Parts: sequence; C-alpha cells; structure tokens
Amino acid sequence: HVQLVESGGGSVQAGGSLRLSCTPSGYTVGNSCVGWFRQAPEKERELVATIDSRAFTKKVYADAVKGRFDISQEKNILYLLMNNLRDEDTAMYYCAAPRRYGTCPAANGENYWGQGTQVTVS
Repeated sequence: HVQLVESGGGSVQAGGSLRLSCTPSGYTVGNSCVGWFRQAPEKERELVATIDSRAFTKKVYADAVKGRFDISQEKNILYLLMNNLRDEDTAMYYCAAPRRYGTCPAANGENYWGQGTQVTVS
C-alpha cells in the first residue's frame, strides 16, 4: 500500500521561503521519477517540478518556478525548497509518484497522490 504524506506548507509573505517535504511509505523515490504539482482555486493542477533519479539525477521545472524552486530527494524523502515566493505561488501542493515504474508523473497521469499541503503567499 503506497502512501505519500506532504508537510511544510503554511502562510508566508512575498519574498519568503518554505520547504515542503513528502514522506512516502511503500514507495522508493531514490530510484524513481517523482514530482511536485500544485493547484490553485479554479485552476487546473499543474506541474511544478520533477526529479528523475533512475540513472543520473535529472530535474525539470515549470518555467514559472525556474531559478526559485529546488526539488531534491534524500533518504527517501522528497523535498521542494521554494524561495522568493510570489502571490501567484499560492496553491495546494501535492507530491506524486507514478503508478507505473519507468515513467514520470504527469498532472493527469496515473499517479499516487498525497493529500496536499497548502501554501499561501501574501
């Protein structure tokens, strides 16, 4: 049984930082491609970043967060460090792991999802 548990969200002023964590059970992120997504009110869920650790580490970021966010994984915990936060970063953030090994998670893909952690920037 796979479970993903996010933590680290909260309220922060614009320009501030937060670090989100995703702790999986029943899933190994160190040899997989996993990622973070977000969904703002009345908007579709969108990719934030993925990290592929299957061979060599490859990170992919949405244009909106490039240079501000950093995705990483250590000791089977997935992290998202968010710097220089903006109002438009306000959303529910979810970590995701694909159900089918060998793929990377997509917003509308078949993934395991966490319950989400709210980030509010004001």
